[in-house]
Amino acid sequence: MAHDDVHPVSLACGDCPIRHRAVCARCETDELDELESIKYYRSFEAGQTVIWAGDKMDFVASVVTGIATLTQTLEDGRTQMVGLLLPSDFVGRPGREAAAYNVTATTDILMCCFRRKPFEEMMDRTPHIAQRLLQMTLDELDAAREWMLLLGRKTAREKIASLLSIVARRDASIKLRTATGRMTFDLPLTREAMADYLGLTLETVSRQISALKRDGVIELEGKRHVTVPDMDRLLLEAGDDADGGFLV
Repeated sequence: MAHDDVHPVSLACGDCPIRHRAVCARCETDELDELESIKYYRSFEAGQTVIWAGDKMDFVASVVTGIATLTQTLEDGRTQMVGLLLPSDFVGRPGREAAAYNVTATTDILMCCFRRKPFEEMMDRTPHIAQRLLQMTLDELDAAREWMLLLGRKTAREKIASLLSIVARRDASIKLRTATGRMTFDLPLTREAMADYLGLTLETVSRQISALKRDGVIELEGKRHVTVPDMDRLLLEAGDDADGGFLV
């Protein structure tokens, strides 16, 4: 595991930006108090490896802020990105000691970690946690199936628009101007990483982003700072319904 920092400041659950979306979303006050006793925070810098596939994991965690990638390395050394971890996503699997994938911080990230054994014991006797984790797991399964559709059937433009809409709707640091409906966020992936993740060439990614900008679907400041003037239009460009049918 790469060097990381144990976060020195404890974040109160009531002030947590992912409080109502994370694995603890349904917990009562006494259950939150118990979680407090087994939790700690870890921060990683962009580019650091959180865990390598096959490494023993003594913790499970929720991403509080930032974004990480899930990758798998083939026998010949090739690496394939297989998923993104966004704010509120759960890292690790209760009952499994070893990590299934490499987890790498794409941006600076903060993770709320729970010691694995006490968390597993608490989950066994706390229906709120077990039910929420089941719901999140089923949501992840639905998302994986939708991603298969995206990779197999969507056009390059729809793929780019889909990825932008996913990040926009899930980024806990997003700034939503309710008066105009504009959303502003920093794209966490390089053009190269987007190409790898979406099964496109670098040239195609750059061309399609430029086209979305030219057509007024997005506004771009630099290469990473994105503004979406109209989320419904972005969803239509992604081939999704306007209420967010692709990914929740």
